[in-house]
Amino acid sequence: QVQLVESGGGLVQTGGSLRLSCAASGRIFRINNMNWYRQAPGKQRELVAAITSGGSTNYLDSVKGRFTISRDNAKNTVSLQMNSLKPEDTAVYYCNAEILSRNSAGFMVYWGQGTQVTVSS
Repeated sequence: QVQLVESGGGLVQTGGSLRLSCAASGRIFRINNMNWYRQAPGKQRELVAAITSGGSTNYLDSVKGRFTISRDNAKNTVSLQMNSLKPEDTAVYYCNAEILSRNSAGFMVYWGQGTQVTVSS
């Protein structure tokens, strides 16, 4: 059974920093894209940052220059360093990955349970 487990959320003041981490576990053969999404109350879930297995990255315009996504392919982890946080960054953040497990015929998309990030003004 493949699982994604996030950590690192919390409460921070405007301008502060947080680092989110996500670890994939289970009978994993290969991981393609790893992503961070967020969902604020009353809003749709949106893609915040993405990273390919080769390290290419893509960001939501509103977080460019403030957030940095990185991954460790040997440890099957992905992180999101969030700096200069703003109240509008408040949301539940979800880790997401395309994973080929050792007992699966193809890649499947997995989600973490989510971690709350709250930025106070």
